[in-house]
Amino acid sequence: MKLPAVAFTTAFGLGIACGLTNAIENLAGSPVFVGVIFAGAAASLLIGFVLSYFQKVMAAGLASMACWALLGLAGACLGQQPRRADHIVSLASAGKINLKTPLRYFGRLRDEPEKLPWGASYDIELSGVDAEGVRVPATGGLRVSFARTGKELAEGRVLHAGDSVAMLTRAKLPPFYRDEGAFDRRAYLAEQGVDVVGTLRAPELLELIAPARLSFSGLVARGRRRLREEVDELWAGDTKVAGVVRAMLLGDRNFVDRDEAKDFQKTGAFHVLVVAGLHVGAIAVVLFWVGRKLRVARVFSVLLTLVLLLAYVGVVEQRAPVLRAALMAAIVVVGGVFFRRLELLNSAALAALVLLVARPLALRDSSFQLSFLALGCIAGVAIPWLERTVQPYARALRGWRDVTRDVAHEPRPTQFRIDVRSLAQVMEARLPARIATIPGTLMIGGLGLSFRVWELFVLTLALQVGMMPLLASGFHRITFAGPFVNFAAVPLTAVIVPLGFFTLIIGLLLPAVGKVLAAVLSWVVLALLHVVQRFAEVQKFSYRIPEPPLWVVVTFLVALVGIMLCLRVEASRRRIVLRCLIGTLAVSGAIIAVCPFAARHAAGALEVSVLDVGQGDSLFVVSPGGKTLLIDGGGAFGGFPGQEQPRGSDPGEEAVSPYLWSRGFKKIDVVALTHAHQDHLGGLSAILENFRVGQLWIGREVKSVALAKLESLAREKHIPIEYESKGKSFSLDEVEGQFLWPTLSDDSGVAAKNNDSLVLRLKFRDRTLLLPGDAEKQAEHAMLAENSEDGLHADVLKVGHHGSKNSTTEEFLHAVSPRIAIISAGEDNPYGHPSPELLERLERSGARVLRTDRDGAVHVVTDGTQLKVSCFVACPETATVMASGSAQVPNKNQDKQQ
Repeated sequence: MKLPAVAFTTAFGLGIACGLTNAIENLAGSPVFVGVIFAGAAASLLIGFVLSYFQKVMAAGLASMACWALLGLAGACLGQQPRRADHIVSLASAGKINLKTPLRYFGRLRDEPEKLPWGASYDIELSGVDAEGVRVPATGGLRVSFARTGKELAEGRVLHAGDSVAMLTRAKLPPFYRDEGAFDRRAYLAEQGVDVVGTLRAPELLELIAPARLSFSGLVARGRRRLREEVDELWAGDTKVAGVVRAMLLGDRNFVDRDEAKDFQKTGAFHVLVVAGLHVGAIAVVLFWVGRKLRVARVFSVLLTLVLLLAYVGVVEQRAPVLRAALMAAIVVVGGVFFRRLELLNSAALAALVLLVARPLALRDSSFQLSFLALGCIAGVAIPWLERTVQPYARALRGWRDVTRDVAHEPRPTQFRIDVRSLAQVMEARLPARIATIPGTLMIGGLGLSFRVWELFVLTLALQVGMMPLLASGFHRITFAGPFVNFAAVPLTAVIVPLGFFTLIIGLLLPAVGKVLAAVLSWVVLALLHVVQRFAEVQKFSYRIPEPPLWVVVTFLVALVGIMLCLRVEASRRRIVLRCLIGTLAVSGAIIAVCPFAARHAAGALEVSVLDVGQGDSLFVVSPGGKTLLIDGGGAFGGFPGQEQPRGSDPGEEAVSPYLWSRGFKKIDVVALTHAHQDHLGGLSAILENFRVGQLWIGREVKSVALAKLESLAREKHIPIEYESKGKSFSLDEVEGQFLWPTLSDDSGVAAKNNDSLVLRLKFRDRTLLLPGDAEKQAEHAMLAENSEDGLHADVLKVGHHGSKNSTTEEFLHAVSPRIAIISAGEDNPYGHPSPELLERLERSGARVLRTDRDGAVHVVTDGTQLKVSCFVACPETATVMASGSAQVPNKNQDKQQ
């Protein structure tokens, strides 16, 4: 079967991929270059027409493919055009506005205010900003969050999509972790149209300038808001079910518990929580089935299905998986009007082409890649294989008693029909006439159910295997539970989605009946959660791995595409090639799943990386022989006392783990916790979950719920716990480690303090590094009294307590005399770290200062004589620190992530 849409979409996608390479990115902004590309596309199209006129079909096809590839290249160039001069980020970069001070922003609400577990958020399409008394025109998107403290926006000031508003807030660029392998949240939000973010301190700072005129988009937005409110009303007493229902029906995952979401990820069933093909398909099938049952004319049934699908897309917002699934459903439904059974691969390719033409840069989105890879696995592997094996026998069961229909089937399915009839006749002959047909009916029903179960297993297995390389590369997870969990998850989702919308509609019209239906739906949702949780508890079904090498992923995908092609040619021509491709796929898949590659580190040298984990600490040490020590794991800022902000990011999962995976590490010999404060402790739970850990080192045992949970998790994972204190020492290959603080004491009933911090001094040949955690001046004075200057001197100092003015005193700094001082602090953190006083002291000392909030992760490598320092973002200066030289550092990633 020919697949023209697949060919053209592939060419268009390859053109976009070329446009995203570094070589083309530098030329993307040139109008002349873009014009040359369009001229080449036009020439290719003309050549194609000429060749087709002379019946050179193959050459004409190649010319057409070249045209599509050039159009894709042009689309990528147009998608990478620089921001407008009046864009909010451009204005800030040019110094026309100062994002470090509160400003008055003007704009229009893009959507209804979005409810969050701890408050609400507002997305604003900017029109201007007041800067120094002057109204500056501005474009771009601002997302403002408002933490409810028992005080809602006053009645009568309820905002709606399209309202013109003014807001006084301090906006900033979205924070993200500047580490290798970490998720770029800033780029992700920019793709969603969110360029700056802010916090609304009080409801009075938000002013309604003018209400929106009622429009179709406004009505859709209000309808979406009303449905979300209806979910809260129907499941007011069960937040767990309400969160899952909001996610599965309306695409809002804000209320899904983090542990529950992790269980769905572990079992390979996370697609259930993401509104995509499964959900849209369930809606489309039910709508079409209802139209057929009501005996509505085919054209009207199709029109009704398309209209309601459009409404559904509006309700769950225009996200890529939803648009893709809706487009495919629409193509299939419209094809049915002309009594055409459309090829699924062509339909998927056409949907992809429409989405890429609208937004070429969607090609690099992981959701886009996963969506169409999943479709390729289903349409290119599972369905053709089932067509050649199981489905002929499943079709043979239709009208199995009718002998005249035997000739409509192939020989083997025909023989199957005859055997089934013969067996049924034998059973019927031994039973009374009134019940004689029952065994045959039951047998056929059982066979039909078995075929359907096998088809579902093959589909989920194809998905699980085919998506393995992208899931391993992007999410660092291998799961074997998917084919089994989806036996329950897929059918339950097919029930939950249509029943859920029916419940919401009935609940709006008849609240009492809606409550009854909501109770029924709760049982179905709880059944889904129970299945997922039970499989998630089996640890061997899921584990985390580093990112596999690119060549393995490419080999796997090439073999997968080859299998898709082989399944579409005659068996006699494909058998040997198919077996070779399946073998290649199996070997490369096993390599991805096991990831037997050694971690990357500087052999014979000591490495210390101070990672960017926001307002927190995390340091990774690698010895010359490859032994590893992770000190702290960062932890999200949870708000000030009385103003907690839960559900923040997890640096251990989002920054530290991806960094370690990017370097190929699967095991950590030692994890050390300096002290039990959230910004050091919070990310370590994810580390113990994601890696094989040899030991856990802890300083003083203090009263801390979070520390108790971490120790409990370590015992559950059979990780030995050791308590370290002043005077103890250790070695990692040739690296000598010494604990300078704290003193050994029984503080188990006392809350954690900064001066509890483990202070480590690492010495490798002639070079030393001092890592004081959050130790403040009290601990520093004690260390000064107990150690000589030689005992405290270090070439590299990780500045204590994130650059607080109460740490790194003048006397302590003089004793250490560092050449390089590294500050770990969060960008625009609420504490004002690093302190200006501390920065002045460091400047007077002559130390080269590096900061994670500005330079990203800082990497120090020493062979015992030289010190080489690099940064994730451009470091301030370029050089190598010699044994007798001053502290200067080279750039690692020039201008990266600016």
